[in-house]
Amino acid sequence: MDMQDEIEGLAILIRDLRKHRNLTLGELAQRIDRSVGFLSQVERGLSRPTVADLTAISETLDVPTTYFYNLSKPREVDWVTRPGERRTLYYAGGITDVLVSPKLTGSFSMLESHLAPGATSGEGHLNDSSEQGGFVLEGQLSLWLDDSEEPVTLGPNDSFQLPPHSQFRYANLTEQPTRVLWVFR
Repeated sequence: MDMQDEIEGLAILIRDLRKHRNLTLGELAQRIDRSVGFLSQVERGLSRPTVADLTAISETLDVPTTYFYNLSKPREVDWVTRPGERRTLYYAGGITDVLVSPKLTGSFSMLESHLAPGATSGEGHLNDSSEQGGFVLEGQLSLWLDDSEEPVTLGPNDSFQLPPHSQFRYANLTEQPTRVLWVFR
């Protein structure tokens, strides 16, 4: 699948789940504090949500964020994934997430996040119901927790762990790419 196919797949998943939950575009837009026009563009594959947008959508529609990675790709062995078999989400704000977990039915999931220089998870804080942690593989990750005005900056081989419903946001404030391995439970 190419990037456009992945974006269109995400759009279909969001639209179909919203309709299944009997919510109008307006109702979902209001609950995630975004405009109807923006949400309509996301559902048509014309705009990409930020990480914060998709987290808010998943929480509002009562599914884990990993629900949006459910489009399967053929795999040689069901408990192993190789680079060409992975599902990718392309977000607004310069972040690309690659699902590296072979299955979404286990007790945890793993993502590899690629943050372009200046990339951000969005202006609002994420409030994900899952416990999560990360390990910085390359570059620098700036992480704001709760109401902190100053971020904690993590570099290669630094790690973090956040309890469920933590209010946080993150960014790559450097001119170099950043890669982070995220683990969600």
